[in-house]
Amino acid sequence: MPRRRVVRTTVIALAATLVVALVAVVAVAGTVVRRPLPQHTGTLAVPGLEAEVTVLRDDRGVPTIYADSAHDLFLAQGFVHAQDRFFEMDYRRHVTAGRLSELVGQDPAALAADSVIRTLGWRRVAEQEWALLEPETRAHLEAYAQGVNAYLADRPLDALGVEYAVLSARVDLDDPEPWEPVDSLAWLKAMAWDLRSNYDRELARAVSFGTVRDVDRVAELFPPYPYETNLPILPPQEAAEAAATAPGEAALLSPELRRALTRVEEALAAVPTLLGEGEGIGSNSWVVSGEHTASGAPLLANDPHLGISAPGVFTQVGLHCREVGPACPFEVSGFSFAGFPGVIIGHNAELAWGITNMGADVTDFFLERTNRQDGTWLHDGQARPLEVRTEVIEVNGGEPVEIEVRSTGHGPIVSDVLEAVGRASSSPTADGVRRSTEVALAWTALEPGRTADAVFAFATARDETDIARAAALFDVPAQNIVFATTDGRIGYQAPGRIPVRARVPDGPVPSDGSWPRPGWDSRYDWQGWVAPEDMPAVVDPPEGFVVAANQAVTAPGQGPYLTNDWDRGYRSQRIRELLEDAIADGTPVDVELATAMQLDDANPYAEVLVPQLLSTPVADDFTRQGVDLLREWDRRNDTDSAAAAYFAAVWATLLELTFWDDLPESQWPDGGSRWLGVVEDLLDDPSNSWWDDRRTVNVVESRDEILSRALESARLRLTVDLGKNATEWRWGSVHVAAPQHPVLGGSGVPDPVRRLVNPTPEGVSGGSSIVNATAWDASSGSFAVTAAPVIRMVVDLGDLDASTWVTMTGTSGHPGSVHYTNQFGAWAAGETFPWPFSRQAVAEASDHELTLRPAD
Repeated sequence: MPRRRVVRTTVIALAATLVVALVAVVAVAGTVVRRPLPQHTGTLAVPGLEAEVTVLRDDRGVPTIYADSAHDLFLAQGFVHAQDRFFEMDYRRHVTAGRLSELVGQDPAALAADSVIRTLGWRRVAEQEWALLEPETRAHLEAYAQGVNAYLADRPLDALGVEYAVLSARVDLDDPEPWEPVDSLAWLKAMAWDLRSNYDRELARAVSFGTVRDVDRVAELFPPYPYETNLPILPPQEAAEAAATAPGEAALLSPELRRALTRVEEALAAVPTLLGEGEGIGSNSWVVSGEHTASGAPLLANDPHLGISAPGVFTQVGLHCREVGPACPFEVSGFSFAGFPGVIIGHNAELAWGITNMGADVTDFFLERTNRQDGTWLHDGQARPLEVRTEVIEVNGGEPVEIEVRSTGHGPIVSDVLEAVGRASSSPTADGVRRSTEVALAWTALEPGRTADAVFAFATARDETDIARAAALFDVPAQNIVFATTDGRIGYQAPGRIPVRARVPDGPVPSDGSWPRPGWDSRYDWQGWVAPEDMPAVVDPPEGFVVAANQAVTAPGQGPYLTNDWDRGYRSQRIRELLEDAIADGTPVDVELATAMQLDDANPYAEVLVPQLLSTPVADDFTRQGVDLLREWDRRNDTDSAAAAYFAAVWATLLELTFWDDLPESQWPDGGSRWLGVVEDLLDDPSNSWWDDRRTVNVVESRDEILSRALESARLRLTVDLGKNATEWRWGSVHVAAPQHPVLGGSGVPDPVRRLVNPTPEGVSGGSSIVNATAWDASSGSFAVTAAPVIRMVVDLGDLDASTWVTMTGTSGHPGSVHYTNQFGAWAAGETFPWPFSRQAVAEASDHELTLRPAD
């Protein structure tokens, strides 16, 4: 049975009353679809420019911008982003401000999203950040906003995006509001939210305990990181082992607490997913010194793994000052976010940098004892007033909705956002007052920060000192930074605002952030932030390379505490082994080899499970035909592999038979790296109680019985899905990447519109925890891709023009544009494109030239 998840997509279903004839006109009529397509050649007058700007585009529509000043450069980038992707920008700013209901009208999912985001206060925090930024950063953001607004001026709504024409059939839409610099800053909160770290595991422990009722059994679902086999980013040093801790069961048994945690889970699930979610979210990155490369200069590779969407998360751009100097220091190319100026990942003329999610624990749930009658919360025995504010959510076509937001000293209360808390049912506290148990969220991104400053600091960085300075500004999200310079340096730097947690050895729950913590006890309060100079870093390591792919950063007890909830490091270790093999063989690492490494599809799950499966007895020849596929399998997930398809079905069935009977539905295994660690441990314990399927009557299953049933059920499942002849199965037939438009791509939208905005799905290789990380959710009933390398880049610091890149869909956000999906097929096939950087290379690759001149 497919898992019935709380809906976390950003898709908003259009009302059934949408007139089919109108939909057909919008979806098919060339004039409507093509009207938003921007001008790429000729000359345009743009208000606010100080001098002429040149925009060159290659045959994939990638813009490279040349300007005389930083002001003109970012103004032009705002103009170009609005040309290509304004609806995406507008949608994102409605989401991040908690105003989605204003755009899509009366929709329960939109209202829930607005309620949660208003409670978290993303936009409020972004407004507070404005005053903290450097004057130059504020100037860049203001110029960018000028460029966006210059494009919006005098253009009717349906000339900005076909989406507005479709939505207008349901709701009355005003012209878009002018773009504000804070709209850009608020987007950083969405980025931080989707990359926020272990809060899902912290919540998962507590929610799982509600049905398992055994702390030790819950701990088995979160195995420790395998430091001995999967090395951390920085070489291990002598360090003390991290102490294992577990909560007292009495701290988690309260029915009221379990209800509150369930409400938290439901509320936070309502936040639209803009970058991605789940264990497939991560990245690969590595950097190799010149002593091991073909060019003799460093080489850097990066491929972030995020949710798949149409248009894709990133858009490519080149930003060049015609004369680089202190007044105009930018000469940078890479991947940007529509809605924010600059480049997030890429290279300049002297340095390249890549980013992967660190996974540091930057969130905590605080259990709060509140009194709704007098509006207080308990802290060290003292009743303190809650901070209360009212938010008004405007609903297009409906009545405004008021919500009350309450916060403790730890953060906003999130357990009552979607469901009001009733009368307190807890026992009286020490002061004799009956109090409710509610849950507040502490998150580093709810403190104003200077991440926007960091974006421009990375763009102009020249060496490891500049990288360290930029990292000190990169407050959220906590990321891994790898870098390389044209003069031969390589390195790693951990940025991020990391909370300091005091040890509470005699407390009711662990103090390491792995479980929700008592907000009434100040010993559990955050004690400040880890100093930037104490964050892990390395320059020119002796082994000549650095691999950062979401694994542990350091060994236990080495450096500041970051988290215990790492990705288990199967991808990072595979990359390390490939590099070590190349170095040992004397094979120089070049762009071609690095690209092939990004596409490596060796399956670590198979290495663990296949030997056990081959020794498991099965009852009939029909099932043995499937098992025989595994016997001959090279244990790689290429698109044509029948064995890969069968193994995936076995894995999903194994997880269902083993865990679905014991865990709440929201915690059914998605099959990510954590679950391989769990199953690997269970294989050595054939009689462990997890193996027993409690749904069967008068039977207690052991390991071999569950493995045998998994083999048999998987054979039957794929027979239905792919046919009786097992040798004709293909992994790529079921493992498909199907990017979906965030508003118009869902099943509730009429088919002509969905066909217009959703690219044709592509079968792909790879899988979960494989280097080619095309993740899928084993609990969903589908093998479809849920997260993937949305971009791939390889930078050759010896010849920047020899670098390569690709994005998942295309540069344009307009479904009627040839550049909407013109990279998707190449991406799915593992191909990349030349990445010109020098003026000559850009000019030679250029197909279109647009001149932007001052309007006056």
